Amino acid sequence: MGRLVPAVTRALDILELFLEGDGTLSAPDIVRKLRLPRTTVHELVGTLTARSYLVPVPGKAGHYRLGVRAYQLGSRYAEQLDLAAEGQQVARSVAETCEETVHVAILEDTDVIYVAKVDSTQAVRMVSAAGRRLPAHCTAVGKMLLASLPADQLAARLPDGAELRAMTPNSITDAATLRAELEQISERGFAVEESESNPDVSCVAAPVRDRSGRVVAALSISVPLIRWSEERCAELAELAQRGAVRLSERLGHRGL
Repeated sequence: MGRLVPAVTRALDILELFLEGDGTLSAPDIVRKLRLPRTTVHELVGTLTARSYLVPVPGKAGHYRLGVRAYQLGSRYAEQLDLAAEGQQVARSVAETCEETVHVAILEDTDVIYVAKVDSTQAVRMVSAAGRRLPAHCTAVGKMLLASLPADQLAARLPDGAELRAMTPNSITDAATLRAELEQISERGFAVEESESNPDVSCVAAPVRDRSGRVVAALSISVPLIRWSEERCAELAELAQRGAVRLSERLGHRGL
């Protein structure tokens, strides 16, 4: 990497300050936060304003917020994002850490579709494929995605009395039972599936969000029963959550 240009670095430092708080800052705020000379800050803010990266806040003299140019750059970045490609990269990193099979899936009606997958390196492992479709209620990713739906959308997909297809003896087949579990999943922030889609495999899953904060996918880690335990479940749930946060960040989500 070549030498960093100080003026460019300082300008970017200023822009990144606007990602914090309520998104408005004054020149004195910037001087205090970055410990830069007042003259330097005024020159940089003036340049960024002239180029529409910053704009004055109406009715708040001396304060600025991000301008349309910053929005245009962010929008162009978002247009180029590919959930499957980004998911594959994060799934690979998670799989390297836990040596288990990792999936990224999306919800379509009452099914999940796997859009990215990295296999375990262990001899005994789950066999699956990207593009596979499964009933959402039988999978950790599916339950995570269902639990993230607004109440009206969930009710439309799971009306009272709906019969749910079983894939194994452990599959949930009653809509009321499923809704009760989805409430628990929503509260704790991750989903667990124990032999509900495959009698020999259990999974944990965590939500993936886009830049608006909406849950658009879920990341799961699948484990053969011979390596499954309460301790392993807790360990992998934490790892799945970290991976899901990382993928969310790549999709433009900025957590609190």
